[in-house]
Amino acid sequence: MAIEVLIVDEDDDVLNITEAFLGRQDGIDVSTENDPERALERLESGAFDAVVSDMTMPELDGLELCEAIRKSRPGLPFLVFTGRNESNIDRAATSCPTAFVTKSTGTEQYEELAEHIRAAI
Repeated sequence: MAIEVLIVDEDDDVLNITEAFLGRQDGIDVSTENDPERALERLESGAFDAVVSDMTMPELDGLELCEAIRKSRPGLPFLVFTGRNESNIDRAATSCPTAFVTKSTGTEQYEELAEHIRAAI
């Protein structure tokens, strides 16, 4: 049975690339959402096994999204996939995400992301 992952990022290009490369990983099915508020609505169905989110998004950032999700689905793995350096993130706020994966060039980042997803499940 495949792991159902919802990717949230306001940048459609990033969504498309992440969906393409993460979707090539064995056992992972990917859905995308460019609006964090709509992502919350989609998560109410309980159809997803994990969430991968960008950190910096307008209106509702990745950590705020994580906190909102934890209210209804406290055990749902939530991974932040960001270009920001984790050391620049408020340490008090880092307890919500299950893991941080840094966006970089190349395709190895998607293998690393898939490994973190599988480990969290």
